Amino acid sequence: MGIESHQHFAEVFLPPKEQELVLTTDLAQHPKRRDALIVLSGGMDSTPLLYEYNARIALAVTFMYGSNHNEREAECARWHCNNLGIEHIQIPLGFIGEHFESSLLSGADAIPTGEYDADNMAATVVPFRNGIMLSIAAGLAESRNLDTVMIANHAGDHAIYPDCRPEFVDAMGKAIEKGTYDGIQLFCPYTNLTKNDIVRRGVELGVALIPATAGRKSIAARAAHAPNVTKPLPPPD
Repeated sequence: MGIESHQHFAEVFLPPKEQELVLTTDLAQHPKRRDALIVLSGGMDSTPLLYEYNARIALAVTFMYGSNHNEREAECARWHCNNLGIEHIQIPLGFIGEHFESSLLSGADAIPTGEYDADNMAATVVPFRNGIMLSIAAGLAESRNLDTVMIANHAGDHAIYPDCRPEFVDAMGKAIEKGTYDGIQLFCPYTNLTKNDIVRRGVELGVALIPATAGRKSIAARAAHAPNVTKPLPPPD
């Protein structure tokens, strides 16, 4: 998977408003109440999560930290939240872009080209990005009397991004639970899914997968050759 297409994944998730939405899990369709906050970039990982669990989500948060694709993804996040009737807010984290080192923060020309692998993608790591965002999300969730924070980390990023790995989200989940009065839960149902799995999940959810530019290999076509989608973890009670 090329780095260029990875940079612009947000542009593929623009389904028509009239398109019928079919969720894949009964628990996602029939929650007890809207009890969750989602960390929503607007890209190809968090957008399917937004649609799959939209009936549970009370608030979506996009963090503006200065990445090269941040503005475009935020635009898509706003569109999808408006489409689903979910409140969406943006929280500025300008200090990340000002003080942290990463090719994602240094302009499009700084992003390496080639395959989506550990050696090539290491330069795109934004140090402790998910840790910072989840800390803020947990405080916001507690302020809004919400029970759950959702994030769309996945298996394809485990080797590259330390704050996407199972051991990280497990530890962060414990810290959030112990550090909040009501024991807020961290819900990461895509932890063991690959990026191809997530694309297939997006297709199942009715989220249109359309290449952003002419001539780019269709993400949907790549998904057609992916393994069967792994079933997600059930939402917490």
